[in-house]
Amino acid sequence: MELAKVTSKGQITIPIDIRRKLGVKEGDKILFVEEQGRVIMMNSSMDALRKAQAAFTGEAERLGLKDEQDVVDLVSELRRERMEG
Repeated sequence: MELAKVTSKGQITIPIDIRRKLGVKEGDKILFVEEQGRVIMMNSSMDALRKAQAAFTGEAERLGLKDEQDVVDLVSELRRERMEG
């Protein structure tokens, strides 16, 4: 458990151990999410990555991609179409 003091301007310093666990550094944005009466703090970049991963779930199967070579072939095909189009 970590403790942080709120300044008169509503600011806090996030303890170093928590910053490391969140993977945040100077200039990063922190997301505060309310869930079931609790407020959860998370690295906003990691939340965006999780949402992107969820959006792409099942796409490889839908496109018939089974391995890395299938991805390379798809990219080559798309590039060819782009150059021709």
